[in-house]
Amino acid sequence: MREKKIYVLAILGTILMVATMYDILVAMPDEAQQGPIGKMLLVHVPAAFAAFTFYGVAVWNSIKFLVKKDFHADSLAVSNIEVAQVFTLINLVTGSLWGHIIWGIWWTWDFRLTSQFMCFMLYLGYLLMRPAVSDATQRATMSAILAILAVADIPLVFFAIRLRDARMQHPSPVLETGKMDPSWWPPFLLMWVVYLLIGGALIMLRLRQETVRREMDSLRRELHAM
Repeated sequence: MREKKIYVLAILGTILMVATMYDILVAMPDEAQQGPIGKMLLVHVPAAFAAFTFYGVAVWNSIKFLVKKDFHADSLAVSNIEVAQVFTLINLVTGSLWGHIIWGIWWTWDFRLTSQFMCFMLYLGYLLMRPAVSDATQRATMSAILAILAVADIPLVFFAIRLRDARMQHPSPVLETGKMDPSWWPPFLLMWVVYLLIGGALIMLRLRQETVRREMDSLRRELHAM
């Protein structure tokens, strides 16, 4: 049953992605001031929204593990964080491409960029720490604490663009100031849905792998105890 859900989510996400990308790249007119690269907004920002959604699910499951010692919650947390990292990387790469064309540089230590990069590095540390801890309970506990602490960076990413003295070269929040053309909202929201569908399929796939790995670890411990 779970395998069918993975296929359904992946197929729906792929079909919707092809249709939405066609709309963005072919059907939609270029952005008035930035030209074709302005459409990067419709890929760049939804990737961040999807990443923050999956980080949020991971933190919720991390809290659940600390409260109930439910290892399924730990598996859900690490699966969500792995997929969230992919979308954070998409966000950073597309932002860098946009910056190279508009600013003439690949990267600048803008507060918004730096805080997003810190988010990626914090959760990368989470993923690198897990294989280094052999005991399952200790690994899950340390991971849960780190996931909860790392999420404190996300409000910094969100509010950095609204700090007048910290904005620097990053563009203003067009989603809130009404500067985005109303015709851009449908593909924007559809790209977010695309990321959620494909991300959901990847999470379910990783959850199955994580469950198998946990069962193998349990059998290995039982064999060592004999």
